[in-house]
Amino acid sequence: MTTSNTRESSYPIDTMFLDRWSPRAFTKETMPESDLLTMLEAAHWAPSASNLQPWRYLYALRGSEHWDKLFGVLVEFNQGWVKSAAALLFVISRTHTGELGSSEQKPSYSHSFDAGTSWGFLALQAHLMGYEAHGMTGFHADKANEMLGVPDGYRVEAAIAIGKVGDKNQLSEKLREREVPSQRKPLSELAFNGTFVAK
Repeated sequence: MTTSNTRESSYPIDTMFLDRWSPRAFTKETMPESDLLTMLEAAHWAPSASNLQPWRYLYALRGSEHWDKLFGVLVEFNQGWVKSAAALLFVISRTHTGELGSSEQKPSYSHSFDAGTSWGFLALQAHLMGYEAHGMTGFHADKANEMLGVPDGYRVEAAIAIGKVGDKNQLSEKLREREVPSQRKPLSELAFNGTFVAK
């Protein structure tokens, strides 16, 4: 499925960074678990503080026994389009270092940062394999730990839908208008040489 991609970078970068995007229309194709595990393999090689690797992933393939449990954690709006995805994941970070339940546990300052890096690796690997991944925070965050059976000491960071890009006409009119690779702010608004500028 081709899309209208008008992204251009100001500096030379690999085209995969411009071609990767977050669609909502998927083909309803199933995905072999081995494909998903390949994406997770890439995610688990992400850099992390002191190699703590605080990320965890909970996943279900559409049609599997665990799909309904994970799907039920999403808000209704996201359920409307995620239903066509091949896989649904939640990225979860461990909020402390040290052995669980021990007095040696200390808060981890960068657990969300590290988990986000891992998800970025997963998204790029998905793209390289002909899939696309769409991360979202539209889930019942206040109940997610309980609904997913995640104990204290972990934070449910985001949900991720993965699939092959499908026909945007399956989406509502409002979402069809947005079903293109989005642009980004100019780099000059995000990166500053020596002095921070609040924008």
